[in-house]
Amino acid sequence: MSLFTRGPERRRTLAAVVNVLVLVAGLAAASTAQASPRPLNAPAQAAVTLPAITCAQAARLDLTGVPEAPAAVTSATVVSAAGNALGQWEACHVKGLIAPQIQFSLMLPTQTWAGRYLQTGCGGFCGSVNFDPQAAYGCAPLTNGTFAVAADNEGHYGAGFTDGLFGADPQLRVDFGYRSQHLTSLVAKEIVKRFYGRAASYSYFTGCSEGGDQAMTEAQRYPEDFDGIVAGAPASNMTALAIWDQGWNAKAVRGADGKPTLALNDLTPLHTAVVNACDTLDGTKDGLISDSQSCTFDPKSIACPATGAGTSGFCLTPVQVETVRKIYGGARDTKNRLMYPGAQPRGSELDWAGWLIPAVAAGTSNQEGFAVNTVRWLAYPQVRPSLTLNDIQFTEKSFREIMGRVSGIYDSTDPDLSAFRKRGGKLIMWHGEADPAVPPAGTIAYYQAVIKQMGGLARTQEFARLFMLPGVAHCSGGQGPDKFDALTPVVDWVERGQAPTSMITSKVDAAGSVTATRPVYPWPLMAVNTTGGPVGQASSYTAQRRKSASQTVSWLGDFRPGYEKTCGWINGRWVCRTGKVAS
Repeated sequence: MSLFTRGPERRRTLAAVVNVLVLVAGLAAASTAQASPRPLNAPAQAAVTLPAITCAQAARLDLTGVPEAPAAVTSATVVSAAGNALGQWEACHVKGLIAPQIQFSLMLPTQTWAGRYLQTGCGGFCGSVNFDPQAAYGCAPLTNGTFAVAADNEGHYGAGFTDGLFGADPQLRVDFGYRSQHLTSLVAKEIVKRFYGRAASYSYFTGCSEGGDQAMTEAQRYPEDFDGIVAGAPASNMTALAIWDQGWNAKAVRGADGKPTLALNDLTPLHTAVVNACDTLDGTKDGLISDSQSCTFDPKSIACPATGAGTSGFCLTPVQVETVRKIYGGARDTKNRLMYPGAQPRGSELDWAGWLIPAVAAGTSNQEGFAVNTVRWLAYPQVRPSLTLNDIQFTEKSFREIMGRVSGIYDSTDPDLSAFRKRGGKLIMWHGEADPAVPPAGTIAYYQAVIKQMGGLARTQEFARLFMLPGVAHCSGGQGPDKFDALTPVVDWVERGQAPTSMITSKVDAAGSVTATRPVYPWPLMAVNTTGGPVGQASSYTAQRRKSASQTVSWLGDFRPGYEKTCGWINGRWVCRTGKVAS
């Protein structure tokens, strides 16, 4: 077995201001034009390739000889166009298994395939197979069946999205950390090749949260796998995120009696106070915070009077003020240094329910679930099932020990994307400004590290662009327009050389009607209503540089190449080696 590895990231500083000014000038000029590269739902034209074998024959394919990924097909059945949740196209649905426990599914169009392959990512700790084409709202190439589409369970079975039990097996840790999506791509592409009699012309990946982490892992570790990648709210800095950032929040919301210090009905008035303080800082009064890093709202401003008299309306008790300050301040060690390159964004309060504040007073939050299960099952060489939230140590020593041991397996924070750029890969990253699960500041910090590593903003945006979505929660939802199509733009970028200068986002009600639209622009730009038109209409906005663009974050970790580990069994011993290997 060959061992090959890669690396993390170096501390970030913004690229030269001149690059920003050049970009602002170019994109501002384009902002008055159509906000998407071409009309929505107008797919790139490609010839249809019909299957070379039947679906029944696909069920008998022998995949035991696939290099690196011995696999077996477990079933292959025809799915009608009416029964296909991905779109109105008939497919051969292939299910299979890659040793040891990587389950995968593959939808092969029987009448509409145009030579494209798409793989979708997972969420949380995964543990099941679901087709989840994130950031593909209204994407005609997908709904029309031009893609063969695959997904996997990230290498293990799971009882829920915070279930870390798989960490009892070192191989399953590795499959979850970086291996499963790569092997799925190898096997699925082989099936595509045999089913149609030719290989896919282009390959794409889209995912959000852990799926965004998978996406970034592909760009960093396996740059040859995909031509175009869409990475949403990537949980790339997974170790620091799950243990310290989420563990910190989980502890912050509990009082001395163990009960939540904030109730669910406190979130709406708290959010209202934050918006009242920061709404207009981005140049548009719309009830959204477009640049969460520029908002410095202090919860003490709505503290209850010390006497308890004269209070009218909502206010925070001293304990609640301390809770909210801790949440906004981020995880800190004993010397008050950040342990994650970001913190809970101001403006995300309405989305704390379930994530930070337990949905049931006697229950646990999602963040507590991730923190506890990570330290129990993933952080130490031997699992420690008895650990609790109180066993998480917010110290530099704990940080160095755990990060040094496992970040090279689970994280995708290497800013060196030169191999991906060299082979012509295109990357669209995106993140909601009101994300309660993965702080958006961490994604910006990573992108700043990429800019520094890759030679500046202009050079970086030749192949990788980041879009920030105001008011959008974790992967979807929130108060801002959260429906958009990044898959079509990445296809255009790869196949037509048309880089996305902006994308249109939409707010869609329960009936499916669009109630608001808004453009989003590549970071460091944001949309500002400079025309005085309706705030819910995309044509009212132009691109402006965000105030926080020059901010950088100092934290205990860094972004640098060379931290990745590649692990496997060699002569009966489990061996992990560190260091980036050239592709």
